[in-house]
Amino acid sequence: MVKIGDTAPAFTLKTTDKSDVSLSDYYGKNVILAFYPGAFTGVCDKEICTFQDNFSKLSESGTVVIGISVDSPWANAEFARKYSIDFPLLSDIDRKVVQSYGASFVGLGGIEGYVSANRVVFIVDSEGVIQYRWEAENPGVEPNYDEILQFASSM
Repeated sequence: MVKIGDTAPAFTLKTTDKSDVSLSDYYGKNVILAFYPGAFTGVCDKEICTFQDNFSKLSESGTVVIGISVDSPWANAEFARKYSIDFPLLSDIDRKVVQSYGASFVGLGGIEGYVSANRVVFIVDSEGVIQYRWEAENPGVEPNYDEILQFASSM
């Protein structure tokens, strides 16, 4: 499990247009990594839209947001289109990134053996070090958005 003070594990994943996006692309910026279980599910919709609603404020503070799920690039593209999401939604279809961050959840929706992302939020500083970590006790729990926004704005 990745902890505060650890170097964020490197990754390269596909975005909604199927191009590659790497965490290293954002070196020098603070990054919110928002792992979410699945597009078009009530709590995930609210979480991603809350980050979108605060996108300008976060950008002004030098913070970028990246959403990561095990959904396909096509599902994430439709999700981004429906909600006019301006930040990358990345597809971890082989589940390596959710596992490397300790952000996997087994049995979502009562499907035994199905591995998705849990709802986990990390804030990575401009040098690639984890400065904040929050994990839901189950995927239906939302993060404290005010706490995350305040923490990101203070970096």
